[in-house]
Amino acid sequence: MPLKIGIVGARGLSTVLAFQSMPETRVVALCDLNQDLLEEQAKKHNIPKTYRIFEDMLESDIDAVVIATPMQCHVPQAIQALEAGKHVLSEVTAGVTMDELWWLIECVEKYKKVYMMAENYCYIPENQLILNMVRQGLFGEVYFGEGEYLHDIKNLAVYPNGKTSWRKFWQLGKRGAFYPTHSIGPIMQWFQGDRIKWVISVGCGWHTAPEFRQEDTSITLCKMESGKLIKIRVDCISERPHNMNYYSLQGTKGCYEAARGLGDKPKIWLKDMDDNTDNAKWRPLMEEFYEYLPDRYKNATEDQKKAGHWGADYFIVQDFVDAVLNGTKPPIDVYDACEWTAVGLLSELSVMNGGRAMEMPDFRKSSSMDDKIIKI
Repeated sequence: MPLKIGIVGARGLSTVLAFQSMPETRVVALCDLNQDLLEEQAKKHNIPKTYRIFEDMLESDIDAVVIATPMQCHVPQAIQALEAGKHVLSEVTAGVTMDELWWLIECVEKYKKVYMMAENYCYIPENQLILNMVRQGLFGEVYFGEGEYLHDIKNLAVYPNGKTSWRKFWQLGKRGAFYPTHSIGPIMQWFQGDRIKWVISVGCGWHTAPEFRQEDTSITLCKMESGKLIKIRVDCISERPHNMNYYSLQGTKGCYEAARGLGDKPKIWLKDMDDNTDNAKWRPLMEEFYEYLPDRYKNATEDQKKAGHWGADYFIVQDFVDAVLNGTKPPIDVYDACEWTAVGLLSELSVMNGGRAMEMPDFRKSSSMDDKIIKI
């Protein structure tokens, strides 16, 4: 019997093509409050059952839930799904408060169902190639990384019908790196097994659209337990072309930089490629290091590529299904999801306290209430 999948959030169907292309799964239910949109998307994707009430869908015989609703709904709906005995694949971010993150961990541990965060930027082919090279030691010891999410979303503060969007409050109504996981996720995977110890964040002020609480640009530094450093920039206000997936990585034996636009390519340099760094020249990543791309990307079918985000949406679903069916560890488990999400929540506290360093709790080792407090 194939796994029966229910999706909540008819505007967030980035995983539907992947699920429908797998013989192990079948999307049988779709839930949304908007009746017209619900019926339209169910018909478009041949989903047989529709629900306007989330609890009604949970009472059906589905095995897993994809949570693709606004971010303030993620934890309440994940908890309901886990309590109902369903596995959960949640869109980003994991939650919107620190308390929610603890509730989520407690429920995953209690109900022992698979929880995975669908951070698909970790699955972009270039990021997977770099991860494979890191694992093989080609960069030596990595000690600095950066990620940027530059995406003007001011127009999304209002729905097409003129009503105020949830993004006005939970995204553009927040300060700091409110949406950190696209930027921090891939780099955290490159920093094999390390964890974030401190978060420091500053903003540039309000210049372009002062009607929003979100500053034009926020810079956040993550000091790792090992002493290494990650820098992320989130800018969803500035008038500029989008650049949502820029990354760089520095190690003792080489470095990597993603494309910046205008014909730029992902590029790499490794020690001993040139006589010395005075004469060092970048090499194109995909052309000269394609061999390090994981085989499943090299052999991806057209249907897998069409699933979205350069094949990322297919392979993230594949890993979730594998975790459910075979008991493998989800590549982005609840502890990763909470730590990466907490970068944004702690950055808000940091930026509002003059860039004060905020200590990251260790989500994997908390055992008492004292371990779960935010220290200022």
